[in-house]
Amino acid sequence: MTKDTGLATDHVPESLRTLAEYLERALDSATSIVMMRHTDDACTVYLGDPAGLREDLKQIGTMTTSLANDMLESTSSGPNQMHIGSQAYRFVRSFTQVGDMAAVVFSAD
Repeated sequence: MTKDTGLATDHVPESLRTLAEYLERALDSATSIVMMRHTDDACTVYLGDPAGLREDLKQIGTMTTSLANDMLESTSSGPNQMHIGSQAYRFVRSFTQVGDMAAVVFSAD
């Protein structure tokens, strides 16, 4: 099932604006966004191949757990299609292990 969320530019939640920024970076690099929660209050964001070595992931940011949770609540596991502002995005959200850490992966559809 594809989640389709059409949101007007002036009503886009911070979590989806942040996701859009990360998706743009992932598309520019032809890679995936990998999110891992290393502490109770922060989630670290990486670019790279989650199937590769953890050392090969490039850290690109950190967000609060509440922002990460909002991002997950606004998307669904599997294929997603949504408009964020005026831009259409298609991506797949999945879960994996990176080393000994659970990770959420956003990758191009």
